[in-house]
Order: sequence, then structure tokens, then C-alpha cells
Amino acid sequence: MKSKAAVLRGVGIDWEVTEVELDPPHAGEVLVKMAYAGICHSDEHFYTGDSVPSPEMEEMMRASGVPVPEWFPMLGGHEGSGVVEEVGPEVKTLKPGDHVAISFFPSCGDCRWCATGHTYLCDVGADIYSKAMTTDGTRRRHLGDEDLMAMMQVGTFSEYVVASERSLVKIHDWIPLEAASLVSCGVTTGFGSGSVAAGTEVGDTVVVVGVGGIGMNAVQGAKAAGAKHIVAVDPNEFKREIAPVFGATHTAVDAGAALEVVKEITWGVMADRVVLTPGVVPPDLVMVAMMLLRKGGTCVLTGMAKVSDLMVPLILPDMVSSCKTLKGVLYGEMNPREAMPRLLSMYEAGTLKLDELVTQRYKLDDINEAMKDLRSGSNIRGVIAFE
Repeated sequence: MKSKAAVLRGVGIDWEVTEVELDPPHAGEVLVKMAYAGICHSDEHFYTGDSVPSPEMEEMMRASGVPVPEWFPMLGGHEGSGVVEEVGPEVKTLKPGDHVAISFFPSCGDCRWCATGHTYLCDVGADIYSKAMTTDGTRRRHLGDEDLMAMMQVGTFSEYVVASERSLVKIHDWIPLEAASLVSCGVTTGFGSGSVAAGTEVGDTVVVVGVGGIGMNAVQGAKAAGAKHIVAVDPNEFKREIAPVFGATHTAVDAGAALEVVKEITWGVMADRVVLTPGVVPPDLVMVAMMLLRKGGTCVLTGMAKVSDLMVPLILPDMVSSCKTLKGVLYGEMNPREAMPRLLSMYEAGTLKLDELVTQRYKLDDINEAMKDLRSGSNIRGVIAFE
């Protein structure tokens, strides 16, 4: 079938809104008519090249036995919601008419990671940048005579999505689809980073560096976990001004300024948790984040760094003598099939803000404008509305 979609042909090339061809769903696959797609920085990383290895790095990957994906052309988008249009054979959990949120981490339920409650580390999810489907290894998305890599095996910048049943989470049909689209990625990743992954406890002081679509939800996660002080750090005045609506108690323009704020509010003890969620994490920021921590504190690295940044400055004696932890975090250490319904329940109860996150809506034709606004920091979360 034909579907209007946004395709990225290479680094630094504007998104092209064109017509792509989607094959019908095969066994274990589902066709979804999209309602909303979120504008997330992960897609921007491919436009800038931050997530694309250099030819030299790709050669190193091949030499070490690591598969190198065919990055382009790429069908963009990995966050969104919609309604099931058609199901393929052997689909057991969904039927036409069901409302779904997209999970960019497909989980098999059988591997070691799924069996121990870490579905965000699922072995199947390791193939999210392959042009081949995780179901049967064949390709389902095409642009002319070229096969498309769908961002994180979904490609939500499209009127229709064909994806594995494992990549879709059924939601109640009374939940607004716009709100449901946000828990696909940004809300869940951020909320988990500020609560579960950071290990936030009642009375903690938490610093969140970068309060966009993920960081603002790290603020919400820290608040839900009972943090006493939440310092929202961002150079963007608009984001600093709105952060208290989501639970921030203090703000700072950068991590250096946050040092003084945290010293004052903790009487010199420093922060229990620091969460790094800027659009791109510069290596030097990690060292400052570790300086913001108290003894025994935890720094959560959620934001993506450039794939070429291989060295990070750290004061190693301080890490040892102060027993500090620096940890990488994926999806906020949340499990999609459990976390999405729970967060939407919190939204229904009024204890999680979702509607307030959406600061701009776009049509698919406006994808390049949406990405420009993402770059400028003028949105908390922008969404593409298909209807």
C-alpha cells in the first residue's frame, strides 16, 4: 500500500515528504493507521550525523564483528500512537480497531533480559536499526527500488506503520491518542530516568540538566518519587520558566550555575541524583555533573552523545573516595508494556502532566519546520497530527 511519509536520505539533507510503499503485514505483524507522532531528538541525531559512525568507525565495527546498519534512506519517527488497521497471521494480542502506543523497543519476552524484567535490553530490540523486520528477516518498507530503514523498527513519520506486534502496546480507547503518543518514548524515558533509574528517594535533591521532551519528564519522575528539591537546568529561558509547572523547585541556566544553587539548598552536601538529558551530551558536562553529586550519589546518563565522542574527563580519585556512580540508562529502565499503561493511569488520575507537554502541533508536510523548532529549543514536545 502507499503511505505518505517523511524520509531522510542522508546526513545534513532536509527531510523529504514523499510516498512510500508498505507491504502487507506478515506473520506476527500489524498495520497501524497513525494518529500522532512525536518529534524527538533521536531522529535529529541522524540529520546532524551525531549517531552515524564515520567510515573509520564503521571499519572498526566490522573488524570486531559488529554489524553495520544501512542507515539511509531512513523512514523517520519512533514515537506515536494510532489505531490498528489490519493484523497478520499469528497476531494474538491485537485486533483491528484497537488503540495502540508505539514501543520503539520490541521485546520478545523469552530472552535473558526479558525474563529478568529488563525488556529495554531485549535481544530482539538490538536490531532496531536494521532494514529487515525482526519477525522474519525480510524487508517491508520501500521507496522506489530502495528498501527503507524504519527508525527503531517503526517509522512513525508515516500515515501508516507496519511493525511487529512486539512493538505495539494496547491502550484503553478512552485515552486521548495525543497523550498516548507521548508515552512511547519521551515521557517514559524521562520519568524513569528521574525516578527508577536514578534511585530517587523521598527527600532527595535531584538535578536535571536539559529540560526538553525527556528532561521535563525526568522532573516529573523525580517529583513522583518524592524529591524535596528538583533543580531544572537549561539555557533556554522558556523551559526554565515552565519547569516549575512540572515540579521543579529551582532553576539554573547551566551546570556551573547549578553548583552554587545546589551548595546553598543542601548546605554543601550536594545533590543525591543528577540526570543528564540535554539534546546532545558534551563530554565535559559529565565531569561537572559528577561534581554536583554528594558522596554516594548517582549520575544518570540518558541523553545521547556524539558517536565520535569516545573520551570523557572524570576525576577518578573522587569517584572512588566518594563512592559516586555514573550509569548509562536506556528507556529510563522502564518496561514498555508495564510502564505505558501505568503512566497513562497516572495521567487519568491527574498526577502526571501530558497535555501540557505539547507546545506545538504540525502537519507531516511541516516536518522540516518541526525539526527546526526542535533545534532551537522552542518546544517542550512537538507532535505531528495526522488527522
